[in-house]
Amino acid sequence: MVLFVLSLLMLSSFSVIPFTNADSGMIGVNYGRIANNLPAPEKVVELLKSQGINRVKLYDTDESVLTALANSGIKVVVSLPNENLSAAAADQSYTDTWVRDNIKKYMPATDIEAIAVGNEVFVDPRNTTAYLVPAMKNVQSSLAKFNLDGSIKISSPLALSALANSYPPSAGSFKSDLIEPVIKPMLDFLRKTSSHLMVNAYPFFAYKDNADKISLEYALFKENAGNVDSGNGLKYENLLEAQVDAVFAAMSAVGFNDVKVVVTETGWPSAGDENEIGAGSANAAAYNGGLVKRVLTGNGTPLKPKEPLNVYLFALFNENQKTGPTSERNYGLFYPNENKVYDVPFSAKSTTPVDDSKENVPVKSPSHVGQTWCVANGKTSKEKLQEGLDYACGEGGADCRPIQKGATCYDPESLEAHASYAFNSYYQKNARGVGTCDFGGAAYVVSQPPKYGKCEFPTGH
Repeated sequence: MVLFVLSLLMLSSFSVIPFTNADSGMIGVNYGRIANNLPAPEKVVELLKSQGINRVKLYDTDESVLTALANSGIKVVVSLPNENLSAAAADQSYTDTWVRDNIKKYMPATDIEAIAVGNEVFVDPRNTTAYLVPAMKNVQSSLAKFNLDGSIKISSPLALSALANSYPPSAGSFKSDLIEPVIKPMLDFLRKTSSHLMVNAYPFFAYKDNADKISLEYALFKENAGNVDSGNGLKYENLLEAQVDAVFAAMSAVGFNDVKVVVTETGWPSAGDENEIGAGSANAAAYNGGLVKRVLTGNGTPLKPKEPLNVYLFALFNENQKTGPTSERNYGLFYPNENKVYDVPFSAKSTTPVDDSKENVPVKSPSHVGQTWCVANGKTSKEKLQEGLDYACGEGGADCRPIQKGATCYDPESLEAHASYAFNSYYQKNARGVGTCDFGGAAYVVSQPPKYGKCEFPTGH
C-alpha cells in the first residue's frame, strides 16, 4: 500500500488537512481488535504511520491503544460500547467518570476528535435503543464539564437496516417505529451540536442478497451503465452513493436536510462462505481501490454534490475471533503479520485501476474462489509455533507426512513453513471451522494459496 494521507473531514469544527483540493473527501480506517493474534498497539501505530494513515476509529477506549496513539499525529474516534448505554443514560455521574477516565486522561497527547456512542444500536439484541439519545446527551454534558465539548463531537453509527426503504434513493425513509422515539431526537441533537450522522454502509450485503438484480460492476465502482433514480432523475454510478443518498433522503423526509453524513464503516471481504456471492480478494481490492479513488478525486453524491464523501474503511486487520460467516473474519486490509491482504492504491495520484498482475497483489483465480487456507504467523514466537505444530501433528490429527525429511513439503526447512503446512492440514480436516485456525494466536486465515517452495497446500480432506 503506497503512502497516502488518510484524512477524514469528520465534523464541521474539526481541523482539515486537504489532500488534493477542497472538494475531495477524506479517508480513515477502523481498527477492530476481536482477535488474539494482532500486533501490539505500538506496532500498529508504526504500521499506521508508515502507511500515512492519520485518522483511525476504535470500538472502545482501550488504555494500551490510546496510550500508543499518543503524540502520533493520528486523530482518533473512540467508542462507548452498547453495553454501557443504559448506565450512561441513567446517571450523569457515570458519564462524568467515563469521560474523565477514558477521554480527558489521554488528551491532548492522544488527539481524540469524536466519540461514537454505541454502534448500530437499533439492531442490538440487548434492546438498547431507548438509552441512546439520553446517553449521548449525558456524554455531551460531561464533555462540557471538562471543557472538551468544543473539540470533541458525538454521534452514533447507524446501520442501513434502520431504513424502511432505500430504493430508489430519493424514496429513502426510516422505519416508522424509530422516527419519533429516537431518530428525530438524535438528529435534533446532531443539528444542535453541529455533528455528523455516522452511517455504516456495505454494498457487499446488498449485492450478495440481490446478485440477480445488482451488477457487480455497479457495486465495485467499475465502469457500468449506472442507475437512474425514477423519483428525481439523478444518475448513480455506484451503489455506495445510492445508499448514502437514501439516508440523506430519509433525514430530509423527517425535517433534517441539513445534517451531514460520514460513512463510519464500509468495506468488502476478501474471503467468504460459498453462499456469500462476491466475496474474494479481487473484488475487495476493486471495491476499496475504487472507493478511495472516488473519495479523493470526486465531489459529493448526486443528491449532495457539494458535500464531500467522507469514509472510514473497515477494517485494518482480519479479526480471527469474530463470529458469524467467514466474511466477518476477512474484511482486513492487513494480515496479523502486517502483510497486505491485497494492494489498494491509497493515493489520489494512483488513478489507474488496481493491477491484478502485480506480484504483490494476490488475487484468487476462479479455481480458488470460496477457498481459504491456514498459515503460521511468522512474527509469533518460535515456542508458540512449535507448540502449535506439535499439537497439530499429534493430538490434532493433521497429516504431517509431507513435511517429514525427504518428503514433498520438507523444503523449505523452516519452522514457519512446516507449522503452516500442519496448521492448514488441521484446518482443512476440520472443515475450515471457526476457531480451527488459531493455535493460540499463532495462525491466521488467508484467501490465496500459500507459497512455501514447491509445496502445494491442500484445500480439503
